[in-house]
Amino acid sequence: MTLRPCLPLLIAICLVAPALSVRAQSHAAHAPSTPSPGPVELPWHADLLQGLPRHAVSMDVHGTPLQCSGVDLVDVLRRAGAMPTDPLRGAHLARRVEVRARDGYTVVFSLGELDPTLGKERVYVADECDGRPLPAEAGPARLLIPGDSRPARSARQIQTFVIE
Repeated sequence: MTLRPCLPLLIAICLVAPALSVRAQSHAAHAPSTPSPGPVELPWHADLLQGLPRHAVSMDVHGTPLQCSGVDLVDVLRRAGAMPTDPLRGAHLARRVEVRARDGYTVVFSLGELDPTLGKERVYVADECDGRPLPAEAGPARLLIPGDSRPARSARQIQTFVIE
């Protein structure tokens, strides 16, 4: 048996192997220093927003302009320990938050799109609009996403946040 027919294959392996090694090292550098926590379930209660920075949020929802007040969803998740304060990397980039409403409506956001250093999607948990607590058909809290083209993810009647 001669090596001549195998020579191109051996050359290709020699050229590709170092690149694969560098790529593996690069991914290892992005691994989280601590593993991501397991699933976290946060049932709604007003204390979730207490003491967090409040923001004025304006958004048109189905033809109705809303002037609301709420907190950034990222702040809620960080306080609960479901999202790190450092820029996301590694296993945290595969995590998501599912917001479940009392009426069964559910919306999902990846933590990556919420991370201010990555996707920069601003999602607010509002509990007041027009200077008053939300009415029962919309409350006790709702999501407002001013960057969305339409309000499909502006879930109302928030019941639970599930972070996986």
